[in-house]
Amino acid sequence: MRLEDLGVIGNCQFSALIHNSGEIVWCCLPRFDSEPVCSTLLDSQDGGRFRISPANGETGTQRYQPNTNILETTFRTSTGSFRVIDFAPRFRQFGRTFRPTQLVRIVEPIEGAPRITVICEPRLGWSKERPSVLQGSHHVRFEGFASQLRLTTDIPISYLGGQPFTLTGRQHLVLSWGAPVEEPLPTLCERFWTETARYWQHWVKQCDIPPLFQQEVIRSALTLKLHCFEDTGAIIASMTTSIPESPGSGRTWDYRYCWLRDSYYVLSTFGLLGQFEEREQFVQYLLNVAGGAPGLVLAPLYRVDGSQNLEESILENWPGYNGERPVRIGNAAALHSQHDIYGEMVLALAPIFLDERMSAERSPAALRLIEGLARKAISLAGVPDAGIWEYRTEWKPQTFSSLMCWAAADRWARIADRLEPSGAAEFHTAAERIHAEVVAQSWNAGKRSFVGHYGGEDLDASLLQMVRLRFLPAGDPRLSSTIDAIHKDLVRGGWLQRYSLNDGFGKPTVAFVICTFWLIEALAAAGRRDEALTMFERIRGALSPLGLLSEDYEPSPPRMWGNFPQTYSHVGLIHAAFAASPSWTEVL
Repeated sequence: MRLEDLGVIGNCQFSALIHNSGEIVWCCLPRFDSEPVCSTLLDSQDGGRFRISPANGETGTQRYQPNTNILETTFRTSTGSFRVIDFAPRFRQFGRTFRPTQLVRIVEPIEGAPRITVICEPRLGWSKERPSVLQGSHHVRFEGFASQLRLTTDIPISYLGGQPFTLTGRQHLVLSWGAPVEEPLPTLCERFWTETARYWQHWVKQCDIPPLFQQEVIRSALTLKLHCFEDTGAIIASMTTSIPESPGSGRTWDYRYCWLRDSYYVLSTFGLLGQFEEREQFVQYLLNVAGGAPGLVLAPLYRVDGSQNLEESILENWPGYNGERPVRIGNAAALHSQHDIYGEMVLALAPIFLDERMSAERSPAALRLIEGLARKAISLAGVPDAGIWEYRTEWKPQTFSSLMCWAAADRWARIADRLEPSGAAEFHTAAERIHAEVVAQSWNAGKRSFVGHYGGEDLDASLLQMVRLRFLPAGDPRLSSTIDAIHKDLVRGGWLQRYSLNDGFGKPTVAFVICTFWLIEALAAAGRRDEALTMFERIRGALSPLGLLSEDYEPSPPRMWGNFPQTYSHVGLIHAAFAASPSWTEVL
């Protein structure tokens, strides 16, 4: 199974990955970090599945209906052609967003008399046990889950065992968690389809986009939105677990949680797109998390409900993605100290008090939270930690962590200048001190570059963020030489790796997708737009047929690896596209 052959649907409550064979290969219910109901992504033989496909097993071609998260898979066979429409309902109703835990599949013939098969065999989570099956007149109920799981359909129940039948008209299937479907199925599915399409198209119309790379940005924006858990405001890093960073590496992690750092990057991207409701929702999530953190000691990641039960374990009876073990659930990074997160949280929240469009979100609690985060960041500058890349080796003072601690002090000082000027000098002084420390400890004159940790020799792609953060003036030669040094040292096959050192699991062998986008953004910001455009044009070919990106990329032979889709990667694409593209005033 290739990641390039998967599409994603969702509604900000749950999501599903659908292979071009018509099979739902991954779906956790009732939320992102729940146990999987469909799971052939990690066990092709005994995982749960929900498949609508040609009787001969041929694969189809996938596309998204324009500017939506509605997936269409078309199959052409010797007896006829048909398509499957997949989506999770999401639209405005009664003054609020309606997002039921329901997966809708509509199958309709296009020409001829196609023979198809339908099979729905969910599993009871990580146990992979088969649920009890109770048949009704127009539904099948699967017993043993925490809540009712029901497949309601107007296809004859006798045809749901996987035997071929001829598709003669439009048919409907709804897999629902919790409340079952009660109203007439065709009417409900058609209405949900129309309203969901209208919702996503309206959402896209409200997005700011650059003149170039419009389709790529729109698809990335829609994909990022699907990673938002609207119930609490959490934003997950990815929808999957245990897709390896590279073949045979053993680097398999569970990303179905909310990394505070990732959330900042996603929120900054939504701001670039002109979308702000996600920030308001995340503030509430962060206030909840911070309220349960004595001394404001934040973990790098949390579950979508804000809890911390994230003990990492290995599931021995799961063969893994294409046989790549181990399959992990939970994530030990929750126990790390990653000091950069305090800076990223200040950056995520600072616009509330610096951007008048967000004045309605201001509150004394949010103001005091930002100040507390800034003070915490200042106290941790230069203190050894696991850093942005979550090293599982000896911790050192990470340059990127101190860079973000500087950003926290600097941005809070700006807020204080406006709202509490009597206390601003303390934070300006702290920012200047951290800035001087980073320059003194992390500038390597021999390499003509900033390096990954204090007094070190190894380069680190995360330091390209110095450009975006305005750590040095745009014309400072140290910025340009750092960009060139990182480019020269870390590019492999035209793609940028995070670093080249041994991180406890050996040296990385594939590219980390967002790093190449960081390089594009840095080049554009440094006035080297032609180089940025050339690089963007080249790597856009790595997008899947549907415009999706994973975490990692192997240039030769070209192949996506890592959890999928990955918020980091789509964030990077959007920022790089805006940076490399001319503005609308330059083209209109």
